[in-house]
Order: sequence, then structure tokens, then C-alpha cells
Amino acid sequence: MKVLIAVAAAVLALAVGFLAAGLLTDSDATSAGPVPSGPTTTEDTTEVAPTTTGEEEPGTGTETEPAAPDVTYQVWFVNDEGLFVTYRTEPATPRVGTAALESLLEGPDTFETGYGLSTAIPEGTELLGLTIDDGIARADLTSEFESGGGTLSMQSRLAQVVFTLTQFPTVDGVVFSLDGEPVDVLGGEGIIIDQPLTRRDYADLLPAILVTTPALNQVVESPILIRGSANVFEANVGIQILDANGNVIVETFTTATCGTGCRGTYRTTVPYRVDREQNGTIVVHDDDAAGTGSFPHEVRIPVRLLP
Repeated sequence: MKVLIAVAAAVLALAVGFLAAGLLTDSDATSAGPVPSGPTTTEDTTEVAPTTTGEEEPGTGTETEPAAPDVTYQVWFVNDEGLFVTYRTEPATPRVGTAALESLLEGPDTFETGYGLSTAIPEGTELLGLTIDDGIARADLTSEFESGGGTLSMQSRLAQVVFTLTQFPTVDGVVFSLDGEPVDVLGGEGIIIDQPLTRRDYADLLPAILVTTPALNQVVESPILIRGSANVFEANVGIQILDANGNVIVETFTTATCGTGCRGTYRTTVPYRVDREQNGTIVVHDDDAAGTGSFPHEVRIPVRLLP
């Protein structure tokens, strides 16, 4: 049912990013940010606008504005570095929060798995219901959600749900139920979740460098919009564009709004030139301050470069 944005043949739109300096503040974190209005690789975007005042129980959704042809939303998985954001596009629905959470529970697709993404949410976990009232999302999941894994796995699965749901401006925090019963403590690890959870609660699970645009396997054209957040030395964020042969065709840098012990956002557009359509790679990295010959942190995003 869902069109996965990671599919190589798809002409993907510009992915959602977080623009405000306070990425983890409650007010900033709840914005889904710019999302595509159609299959374009330019910066022409529209704001995601859930068409209800709150996520509905099945059958109770009410549209408050005309539906767009498609909706693109974030789905948060994990890799070896921590949380990682990817995207899904599907026909517009007034229950976009439910759609996003169901996509999360389905797990990463084949391309994303090959890239190294996984999920800490146990297989078999199902969504029983989702409601949103007065800024609080109440997610009712089956009891499989608390099975298996240690403390990191428990924290990661909670963070995946929280980051996926708080992309929407109607959601400030998330509370959990399992099999219809409210949960104050999760699993044998005794993780206390008796209050609404926000992105700030899981700031330490974000990687040193997070890339929110471009998306995995996105079709791009010059100039490329590159943005995300980082907590790196002196806020210096390096950028390389590699061609199909792995050659560096562009090398530049930008500066995050905060660094060296605090997380800031970065955003820049980078022009490039190739003579034919081809696979490419966007590399976002920090400085090799120690002179080791390699970057302490880097993220490689495969893309399709248009001439």
C-alpha cells in the first residue's frame, strides 16, 4: 500500500528536515517540516498539515481541509550510530499519524536493511489504537512491544515511536498502553514511562551527525539541499559529493548552529556538475582534528545524480 521512498526507481521529493536551532525543544521537534508536494527534486515544498485536530480512533477521522494527492512523513529506525530518519510517501490520509506508526512497525524495507538500518521494535508488535488529545499522543500497542532486549533496546524502541509521532504539530509528547492498559514501567529493565515522552528524553540516542535531507536513494539535481543536525567539534560540518566511481566532485563545508557539546542544525545548498545521470553519494562529516587521515564521524547517503 505504501510507496517506499527508498526504492531506487522512484523520483523522490526533497525530504523533511528540522530547521530550527533547538532541534530537541518540544515546540520545534513537533513540526514535520517541509515535505514534497509532488515528484520534484527542487526546493518547492509544502508544509505537512495533518487534516484532523487529533489522530483518530478507527472510523472517527474528520477532514478539516482538502486532502493532497500524497503525503510524505518520517519513519525513524536505528543503525550502529543511533537513530536514523527515513521517509514514506503514500496517498493522503487524515490518519497520517496512524500511517506513520504502522510504517514504523513494518520495519525497514530491503534497501534500508542493506544500508544498515534496523528496528529495536520486536517483530509481531501491532498497533491497536492511536488517539491525540491536547498535544498528547496515546499509542496502544500489543504486549510484544516490551518483549526481549536490554535497556538500550527498550530505550531505542521508545525513541523510535516518540520521534516518529512527534514530527506532527499536533503531538508534543507520547504515552503508551499495552493491550489496552496504560503502562508506567516498561519491561524487566524497569524503564519508567509514567509521563508523556518527548524527543528531549532521547537526545543521547541521536548520532553525532544526522542527515535529514537528502533522503536515501533520492533523485537529486544541482544544487542539492543538504541539511540536518550535528554535535561536532567547533560545529564544523564538511560535505562531499561523490560520483558513480567514488570520485570527489565537490568538497565544501558549512557550520551548525551549535557544536562541541551541543547539537545544532545545519543547512546549505551545494551545486555540482555531472555529464550524465548516475549514482552518487553525499558524505557529511566532521573535521579530522586529530590528523588521523579519517573523519571521526561521517554519514554516507546514496543518491541518484541528475545532470
